[in-house]
Amino acid sequence: MMPNRIKCQLAHLYFNPKTHKDGIPVRPIENTIHAPTTNISNYLDEIIRPIFDKECQNTTIIDGVSLIQTLHQYMRKGLFKSTTLFCTFDIRNLYNMLPQEETLNILVEFLHVHGYTKVKGIPPETIRLLASIVLKENVFVYGKKIYQQVLGGAMGSSFTLTLANIFMWKWQKELFHPNIKLEYKIGKSLSFLDVLLTNINGTLSTSVYHKPAAEPYVVPFISDHPRHVFDNIVQTSLRRAIKYSSILQSFNDERRYIKSTFLYNGSVYC
Repeated sequence: MMPNRIKCQLAHLYFNPKTHKDGIPVRPIENTIHAPTTNISNYLDEIIRPIFDKECQNTTIIDGVSLIQTLHQYMRKGLFKSTTLFCTFDIRNLYNMLPQEETLNILVEFLHVHGYTKVKGIPPETIRLLASIVLKENVFVYGKKIYQQVLGGAMGSSFTLTLANIFMWKWQKELFHPNIKLEYKIGKSLSFLDVLLTNINGTLSTSVYHKPAAEPYVVPFISDHPRHVFDNIVQTSLRRAIKYSSILQSFNDERRYIKSTFLYNGSVYC
């Protein structure tokens, strides 16, 4: 977990615009590839993330297929009605709003609640100490100045996602926290991740969802990437269309979208 003294360098901050949101806000991201805490972050993520995935699998949606399967289970129980509404919550800037000390306490609580007195031979208090280094010793460069992050974790550090998930494990039971700002939508037709969900008189309709600001770009087919990359792009796009489309019309619509996107990018597959 020790940093490489030769390659080690401070993280640097940059911003990605959220073009799909009003006003085009930006998402702050830190390039932490050679940062001093990166090895610790990677190691903690390697040993803690599998625990979270295992213990919270019943309350976690990992992708669109997982969501559709969960909804089908809900339907088999006879709970999906013509009056059923979908509700989605979007947490604003979760990574950057994590209260550091509280998050560390919740990490230890999470391990204790699920019976982990040691993880890979490491006691929870030592894990807390290592996690504290990742959160509190995060220093980065921006605009020729050096900053230290005092709230939240670095978006770009692998363990930050796992810490955020564990924080939400605790928070979702209490439904309130001053640092958590929610945006929600309710309706009979809503998007979640890359799936469009619609309740049509008690029948679930699903299809692939594309954000309004999404542009029709993939890796250009005239690039020098290995040919299997393009095969994978085609197969993945079609596989998603098959898994997400609840009716043939939805699949055909998505197939035409895929074809036009590939033609736009110089495909020879269409």
